[in-house]
This record gives sequence, C-alpha cells and structure tokens, in this order.
Amino acid sequence: MNERPLMPLPKPPFAGSCLCGSVQVSITAPPLLTLACHCRDCQKLCASAYSLTAMFPIDSFSCIGELIKGGLGSEGREHYFCKSCLNFVFSKIGAAQRINLRTSVLDDAASFEPFVEIMTDKKMPWVNIPAAHSFAGFPETIEDLQALMDEYSQR
Repeated sequence: MNERPLMPLPKPPFAGSCLCGSVQVSITAPPLLTLACHCRDCQKLCASAYSLTAMFPIDSFSCIGELIKGGLGSEGREHYFCKSCLNFVFSKIGAAQRINLRTSVLDDAASFEPFVEIMTDKKMPWVNIPAAHSFAGFPETIEDLQALMDEYSQR
C-alpha cells in the first residue's frame, strides 16, 4: 500500500492528441480508474516497461482523426493507433462500456497518477510504481474492479 498522499482526482474536461496531432481526443467525465499495466503485451505495445491507462466511460469519449486497429495479439481487446504516426491512443475491452485511454496522449498527462498496478508478475525488477493497489494479475472479479473504481472516485 502506498503511504504518501495521492494526487487529487483530475477534473474534466480533458483533451489531447497523438504525437503528430492528427488524432484529437476529448473526454467530458472524470476517470473511472488509473492504472499501470506491466503485462508483456503492454510492454511491447508501448515500447516501455509498462503502460499508463485511464479508464473513462465510453459515452464521455470522442475522437477525431483516422485510426487503425493493431495489437491483435491481445485476445478480447481492440487497440487503436493513429494512422499517421502510429501512436497508441486507446483500447476497448470486449463489451465493456468504457475505454482505456493511454494517458500519455492527454495534454495534462502528469495529473493521471496510477492508482492501481496490474500484472506485477511480469513487472521489470527495477520498476517502482507508487500505486495504492497492486495485483499479480488482474482484479479477480468485476466486483473487485468496481470496488477499485468506487475507492478511486472517493479520493
């Protein structure tokens, strides 16, 4: 458990873009949850030790610009990238009514401190994330995920 105080919950609206600016995103709701994921898929998709994600209700998210689907190795997930610069922008997971936006595309990316880290069984040994919760895999049930979202929203 993280002992230091967490940053305040970021307040909408949020805006951002891909590396080249061809894809613009906007969000009208606060994040449902912020995460750092250490799985090998995220490491490879982001060319990093982990990915940083903010979950948002799908109906609060809009995106302008040409996207392509990629990262097809992740079953049940659709990953979207800018067609021009190939910047990883967001993911959809199955029929969930939320999107997982890469926080790096947001103008105020530093405000989205990870509240949860997942897939720590794949974590690089030198990585230290100041998340309030850590999971070796994923939260086990939808109720566990909802409890994390509820706790996140209460901060």
